[in-house]
Amino acid sequence: MADKNITIIDMQLVEALLIASDVPLTQERLKECLDDGHRIDLAETVETLNERYKANQHAFYIMPVGKGFQIVTINKYENVVRNYINRNVRARLTYAALETMAVIAYKQPISKPGIERVRGVNCSAVLNTLLERELITVSGRSDAPGRPLLYSTTEEFLRYFGLATPADLPRTRELDELF
Repeated sequence: MADKNITIIDMQLVEALLIASDVPLTQERLKECLDDGHRIDLAETVETLNERYKANQHAFYIMPVGKGFQIVTINKYENVVRNYINRNVRARLTYAALETMAVIAYKQPISKPGIERVRGVNCSAVLNTLLERELITVSGRSDAPGRPLLYSTTEEFLRYFGLATPADLPRTRELDELF
């Protein structure tokens, strides 16, 4: 049985750090995160938390990994979690895709010839990739000769970049200051 001197605050602090971290939490790292004078025994706190998780039939527990600990799901849900992750993993966008999306985001709606004029290269393959990933959509047709398709960003684009609306994009002046 774990030490009963462990407070709810201690447990909440450890849980918060475990959830926020993508690497195992060590005693040293925990100490760095705490205010001066606040001491938590990580191993004892983990033991107490795991007892509570088991008693309440949680779908996760804290596992020792190297010199630290990580929060993980119980084996019973391994396949479900793996399927979820595989379906939701976002492959990184290439530089060409990011550049094309930036052109679309700032000039939308814009046609393929318009994008290619800005970028200086053919963008058919990149547009197809962005359409497949639902980051852009066909939003109409231009009145220009041949009536080319017009492209705009989507809700998924906003979610991907953590924006509420296209108006939240940095202004070009702000970008100039950054770079």
